[in-house]
Amino acid sequence: MIFKKDNLRLGLVLGLVAPIFSLIIYYFVKFSAYSFKDFLVFIRDNKSQITAISVPCLVLNIALFTIYINSHRDQTAKGVFAATLIYAIVALLFKFI
Repeated sequence: MIFKKDNLRLGLVLGLVAPIFSLIIYYFVKFSAYSFKDFLVFIRDNKSQITAISVPCLVLNIALFTIYINSHRDQTAKGVFAATLIYAIVALLFKFI
């Protein structure tokens, strides 16, 4: 199975896709009464909400990182960690710019 590989690229892909998947779930749970465009406008206009939205989106990355570290697939875990750092830095930039 592809998830059993120990590959840096796999970790990066998983780490970049998981928060997007989490964002979509977050949208359906919290903002399903609004269009996705309205949701994105809300995020853009309310920068204080970026942290509140980005934290649940990165929780899935934490779970993936833990799974790969505990199964000794360190290269994949490095990729997930790198993607998590990228998302966190981008979220901070969006919040303060």
